[in-house]
This record gives sequence, C-alpha cells and structure tokens, in this order.
Amino acid sequence: MTVKAAATRFSFICASALFAACGRYEDFVMGAPSGNSARVSWQWRPDPSPILSPAAGEEDILNPTFANGRLFYSVFDGKTWYTAVEGKRVLAPQGWEGSYIAANGSVIFHGGEYLHWYHAAGPDTPRIGFARSRDGLTWTKHPTAVLDVGPYLSWDERGVADPYVIRNGDQFYMFYLGQDRSRLQRLGVARSADGIRWVKLRKNPILDVGTVGVFDENGLGEPAVWQSNGSWWMLYTGRARNEVRRMGLARSGDGGHWDKVGEFVIAGDQPWNSKVVCDPDVEPQADGSVKVWFGGGDIAHPAERIHGKIGTGTLIPVAK
Repeated sequence: MTVKAAATRFSFICASALFAACGRYEDFVMGAPSGNSARVSWQWRPDPSPILSPAAGEEDILNPTFANGRLFYSVFDGKTWYTAVEGKRVLAPQGWEGSYIAANGSVIFHGGEYLHWYHAAGPDTPRIGFARSRDGLTWTKHPTAVLDVGPYLSWDERGVADPYVIRNGDQFYMFYLGQDRSRLQRLGVARSADGIRWVKLRKNPILDVGTVGVFDENGLGEPAVWQSNGSWWMLYTGRARNEVRRMGLARSGDGGHWDKVGEFVIAGDQPWNSKVVCDPDVEPQADGSVKVWFGGGDIAHPAERIHGKIGTGTLIPVAK
C-alpha cells in the first residue's frame, strides 16, 4: 500500500537545528553483484489465481514477504492493519505506532531470528519500526522508530515507509519510500550494520516518478531488490494519475545508481488484480528465475479497501 499522508532538494547546509539530521547521511554504494555479467531481459509469467484471500471480517490481504519458508503479510480489518503469518495476527500497532497501521514491511531470517521492519504511525507521518522474533509468532519491538523522516524541505520530510531490507556483505540495506511536503513519493536507500541504526544515502532519492502519462507518474513505492546476472534489480509499484497501480523494473550496477527498464511494466490480467498490482517480494531461484509474491486488487485506490489478495508469478530471464 502507498502512504496516504499529507520537490525540493535538501541543501545539506547544517544549521544548528539540523545538525543531528545531517549526521545521518553518507555517500555509499552496495558494490557490483557477484556472478557473471549477462545482458538479459525478463518475461513475466503470473499464476492466474490468488494464493491468499481475506477471511471473514477482513477487507484486504496485501504486502507478502517470504522468509525462511514462511509467508508473512498484512491484514486490514476495516480499521487497523496488522502483520500476520499462517492465519495468525502477530503484530498490531502500539504506542508511537498510533492506531491506524503496523504493516507494509519486510521480514528476513538472519542469525537465527526473524527480523521485521515495517511502517507505522498512522496516515499523517509514517515512520519505520523494527521487531524481532525467534519463532515468527512472538515478537519484541524496538521501542522507537528506527528510520525517521528527513529534515525540513528534504525529499522524505513528511514520511518514510514501505521498507525492503536485504543483507549484503556485513551490512543491511533498506530500500524505502520517502514523501515530501508536496506528497510526492519516491524511493531511497539506507544502510546499517545492526538493522537499528541507519544512515541514509546522501544523494537520495535513487528513483523518481515518471513523466506525464506513464504508469508511475503519480508516485513510487514498495521496492523489492535482488541480484542476478551481474546486476542489481528492483521491482517497484508505480501509481498512475487515476490510482491504477502496476509494477515496474529498474536496474543498477552498484545499488546506488538506478535506471528504469522503461519497456517493462506488470499490469493485472485477471479480474481480482485488474486495478492494482503492488507489494512485490522476490526470491531468486537456482535456475535463474525469480519467484514473486505480490498484492492485487480490483479497485483503484492508493492504500486500502481494494479487495486485496495475494498472488504469485515468476520472472524468467531471457538472454539478449
């Protein structure tokens, strides 16, 4: 889901009031991916039926994230978003997280634990929180947000959301949505050694909205990143002017500089996902393909009440 909250570049000239915020920015890249470089394109093969649909009393099932053989996802009951796994709601908003949302997150399994980053704090100023669990059912939350909004007039001044975290070398990298005061939503990246203390890339955002009339002219969100064929790849959700959502693709040689693959757009091809295809999660396979979990809906809306369901598909690499 995209942020419902209410483009000026931050100058990075640190007045005393902004000193702490300026200290959270650095120049970095992830580096070249391992493996041989190959020129490939991707073919999308969706499975026609959803694998998970809302139960009684639920309006939407969205935001799948697959970790250690288990599918975590977000559930909306008409009032509140929860994180769930195997039909059990395991995380709800508390404290600083407000009363509206605790969802749209990323789960990885690392060091014998499930690590979960998610956005919370309601529709006005989303921030990113963190929780950890040994069994995926009982969670311990960090007491405060681990990624906060940017300083005055920055590209992410009014919200950070949609975290997608990967491990590369000895660092975690978080790709996330940032929203400025004009409600423009773009994508950036941050890194961390422990998953709690994050440093944002100085040149964020790394991916901007499209030109007038294209599928992502109204906003970007929900990135999912993997490495393959000597490149970093990113699926992301694009919002059109009429709030129809589709997924696009971007490529990078170092994880910090990204270019859109302009001809690649994934649209819904079934009634259940005719207006919305969003929330990707990816798992590279041994044969070079990439399994994708995604959300779908039949109502064009940037957030919820879209009859959200979860589907799957496969990206097939094709040599150029």
